[in-house]
Amino acid sequence: MKRVWLNISPVFRRFLMSYLIVLMIPLIAGYVSYRTSIDVAEQSSLETSIMSLQQSKDLMERRLAEVQGFTKQLAINQDLARLMIARADEQDYDVYGLWKMMRDISNYSQTNDFLSNFYIYLRNSHLVLTPSTVYYRPELFYESNHYEGMPFKTWKKNFLEKSNLSMVVPQHDYVTKTHKQTVVTFVQSLPLNSFDTPLASVVVLIDTKKMSASLSGITNQYGGWAFVRNHEGETVMSEGITGSAISKITNIPSGKPGDISRAADDMLLISIRDELSGWVYTAGVPKAALMINANRIKNITGLLTAISLIAGLVIGLLLAYRSSAPINNLMNSLKKQLGLELSTGIQDYDFIAGNISSLIASNRQLEQELRSQVPLIRDAFIKRLLVGEFYNGEELAAASAQAGVTIKGDAGYAGLAKMNTFGGSDSRESLAESSVARFIVRQSLVEADPDMLVTDWGQDKLAFLLLRTSKLAPDEALVMQKLQDLAGTLFSHYHMPVQFGMGRPFESLADIGRSFGEAAEALDYAAFTDEGGVIRYEDSSRDASLFYYPIETETRLLNTIKSGDGREAMRILEHIAKRNFTERELSREMTEQLIGELKGTMLKLLDQKAGDDHEFTDNLQYRIAQIQPFEGIDRLLGQMGELIDLYCSMIEEKKNALHHQTVRQVKDYLESAYGDADLTLYHIAKQVGRPEKYVSTVFKESEGEHWFDYLERLRIDKASELLLNRALKIDDIAERVGYNSAHSFRRAFKRVRGISPSMFREASELGDAR
Repeated sequence: MKRVWLNISPVFRRFLMSYLIVLMIPLIAGYVSYRTSIDVAEQSSLETSIMSLQQSKDLMERRLAEVQGFTKQLAINQDLARLMIARADEQDYDVYGLWKMMRDISNYSQTNDFLSNFYIYLRNSHLVLTPSTVYYRPELFYESNHYEGMPFKTWKKNFLEKSNLSMVVPQHDYVTKTHKQTVVTFVQSLPLNSFDTPLASVVVLIDTKKMSASLSGITNQYGGWAFVRNHEGETVMSEGITGSAISKITNIPSGKPGDISRAADDMLLISIRDELSGWVYTAGVPKAALMINANRIKNITGLLTAISLIAGLVIGLLLAYRSSAPINNLMNSLKKQLGLELSTGIQDYDFIAGNISSLIASNRQLEQELRSQVPLIRDAFIKRLLVGEFYNGEELAAASAQAGVTIKGDAGYAGLAKMNTFGGSDSRESLAESSVARFIVRQSLVEADPDMLVTDWGQDKLAFLLLRTSKLAPDEALVMQKLQDLAGTLFSHYHMPVQFGMGRPFESLADIGRSFGEAAEALDYAAFTDEGGVIRYEDSSRDASLFYYPIETETRLLNTIKSGDGREAMRILEHIAKRNFTERELSREMTEQLIGELKGTMLKLLDQKAGDDHEFTDNLQYRIAQIQPFEGIDRLLGQMGELIDLYCSMIEEKKNALHHQTVRQVKDYLESAYGDADLTLYHIAKQVGRPEKYVSTVFKESEGEHWFDYLERLRIDKASELLLNRALKIDDIAERVGYNSAHSFRRAFKRVRGISPSMFREASELGDAR
């Protein structure tokens, strides 16, 4: 068992122990409440038993008080008083008086069951008077009504001749002519103040069955027993217990305050003392009877505690698994990345905290490095924009977002500023002076227009770009005036001569390269003429006999064609034709050289083209060779356009083939790895050997859905097949198709199929049955 416990995940163990501790808190509180309830129930039952015994005592005393009251009434009865003093040797018996007395006392026997059997002994006349007859000799009375085992003389001495003041004789068997019963005898001598020799004695025989009715509350309610002892320790009467059993009982409470109840074996002994008579009322109540309510509370509490414990344990297991599963998965992922064994004994939280700290530190370091690279990325973006290296809008938008540059328009000006520091370039002082000069000019340009994009262009030049949302032809004079003023300010403040070369305005972002090239030509012209201030391209003199085809333009044309953008390539080609055949007058030799350069550019494409499609290469070479320099500009543009279209079509086909191959590889990999719950785009890109962004974009464009939607649908299709196998549980199926939990699987299944897995299984079975 210990080995099994140690094999369980430490994270799971910690969570489970935490939940168990939380579970034990209400259980402990419930146990304390339970013990309190039991004690209260026991105390309540004890108080109820004492109260019942007290009520029985009070009832017994009231009934005995009634008997005592009866004797007191006889003591003041005048008829009885005359009979008591009458002597038999002095006169005959007073028959009428005896009859009358017998009639009077018979009423008492009919109204009080405790007085149903009594007699009066008249000492002077030796008569025994009962409610129904008169015995002229005590001997005659005792022959038919006597105590079992008690001689006549004893009876006569103790009951008739002895002076008794409310004496109660313990229970004794009493025999009459008709039956035998157990009675408690109450004896009162008359008159009440007779201390020596009484004139009469009233003897009341109380059936113990009638007296025990007052104790029935104890015996009937709790199934116990009760008895009463007088001040001499004699048992006056008992109910539910015999005298021999009473004698065996020890540790009986005295009934005095503080000693009312004691426990004896499986019984609870309760005693109440009558302080006037000295009688002790004792009851024995079974503990089981007292614990009925307590046992009911105990059973209900025990059941609820067991249910709560089991439910809490099950819930604790589920919550512990739910809470520990992500941490375990995270640890396993980290171990896989670090090349550690999954079973390596590593402190989980320390391991995670250490790796997260390292990750945060690495992330911050990378963030700092990236922030330090932002100016470089921004400069690189502006340089690419100036030389026209962006061949489509998507690439431009992505690069501008990465550089943090907002493109606020597609029209504007491109220019180049040159600082003349008059120093050499081989000394540290000269380099520092150039850096300061560039910084001053940069700040001045940005202050003049905050939206201006500025970047270094060599040691002594700055390239700048001014973008607007519309054409700037109406504002051209204002821009030139601002730059002219800026040149004067820089010279007056810093004695720094600055030349600004400006190209013609551009009306689209694709023409930025052209405008910037013109600015460079204007600045080169200014270097030869030693002009200052702002030099426009239109104001610079150009040799109309030479063809226009700079290296930058050729590079842009090559890159545009290689990217497959045929429309932009034709626009560049038309610009080259306009510059050479509309704005210039080229000689035959210059025209041949220009066309030769263009044909060379196309041959460079064939030389750089990947692949071994010799038929395509031979066809393009043949078409290039057929281009003649004097067939007209339209013919030239048409032939070049056909070549560009052929090449761009080939590029597009290769792109599509590569895209299809990538998508097919992704699908094949997903088909084999869909059961991996940790499958991510990183793993897919690593498998197919392509960047993550490329894989995601190509898959979306080709399939019309994201790769994760395709993966989810694939998993649900596989799960649908497995659901047809009734022997497999849904939880097992969820794990097989790559879900960490059955809950996530059910939500995904319902999202794709519209019904739950269990309903799908039932519907499939119904379909098979039909």
